[in-house]
Amino acid sequence: MMRLVWTFLFALAGGAAFAGSPEDDYIAARDKAISDIAAQESSNAPVEALDAANTKAQADLEKRLGAILGPLAVKDFPASGTINLESLSASDIGFGMLDGLRYAKSDEGPSIVATTRGLAARWLQSRAGAGEEDESLRLPAGLDEALKLDAFYTQAIGADAAFVKTLDFSLKKPEGADIAIARLGGWTQDVGPIYDQLVVVAVVKGDRVLIAEAPAAPPVPKIAACEALWTAADATAQKFQETYQGSDLKDQQAYDSANAAWEKGDGDYRACMGERLPGDPAFPALLAEAQQLADNMAGKLRQDCSSAELPNGSHDLSLRNSGRKTATHFPGIALSLRWRACCAGCCAARSAARLQR
Repeated sequence: MMRLVWTFLFALAGGAAFAGSPEDDYIAARDKAISDIAAQESSNAPVEALDAANTKAQADLEKRLGAILGPLAVKDFPASGTINLESLSASDIGFGMLDGLRYAKSDEGPSIVATTRGLAARWLQSRAGAGEEDESLRLPAGLDEALKLDAFYTQAIGADAAFVKTLDFSLKKPEGADIAIARLGGWTQDVGPIYDQLVVVAVVKGDRVLIAEAPAAPPVPKIAACEALWTAADATAQKFQETYQGSDLKDQQAYDSANAAWEKGDGDYRACMGERLPGDPAFPALLAEAQQLADNMAGKLRQDCSSAELPNGSHDLSLRNSGRKTATHFPGIALSLRWRACCAGCCAARSAARLQR
């Protein structure tokens, strides 16, 4: 009997190894949807048809991601999320964002985007090297390096604005986390101060990648010395801009000088904030907000194979909270699809031992 059980378990594990993974299936479905919508656009399909195709495909992909990620278990965030991809049309704003789910109770409040290491790696690969034509948007293939760059957040979780960092927080890495990075910054479409700033925290633990953003609490204060740097730079740039406009938009040097003054002023302002804000009375609360987010995110993300326990007397080997069971049955045993992917490792030994009891 036990030999038959072992044969069955490892046959399942071998089959899972050769079958396409849920992530492979998701990527294939996503790419097909993008291709189908592009074909409809090329044939001048009505906007209503394009919108309907986009909505239908997003719903399918959202369901697939939900099955991959399982319910979120982070304090103050909902268990279920919505797809992070805002559009599957390359001509739309919000196309090409990070494959994952966004969890939030409201549009204005804190949110978390969750994905897997595998999906994040594929996404980064598409934006590394020649995969991204715009050099300013190219990202490193390594997740740990990418999470330190403004361009990552701009492309991964932003749609119509750029993320610009004010400073990096020095976090105490939560227990069990592989990576924990926290930044203060904001979304902008222009240079200059960003007064509605956010605390952004990225935590990588096991196979999960979580990226949270929350309004800075308390709001980031204005620092007079930093404001003065920007005000002076803006005044200089405005003079060059007036010269450019007075030339009937032909004085390219004045135009370039105006932009250079704004860019330098923006950089000087942020450098000033990064240097002086840690000494402001508001800073400890901002740091505490970032640390609390990281600690909560590094808590129990989703139960995995190694921690699955069976109730006494039960022969159901499906993971609790998996929400999905296979129709394939061995006498007295029901195996979940997720559990089967783990069978070749410790789970097979643990389950076989339980069957002997």
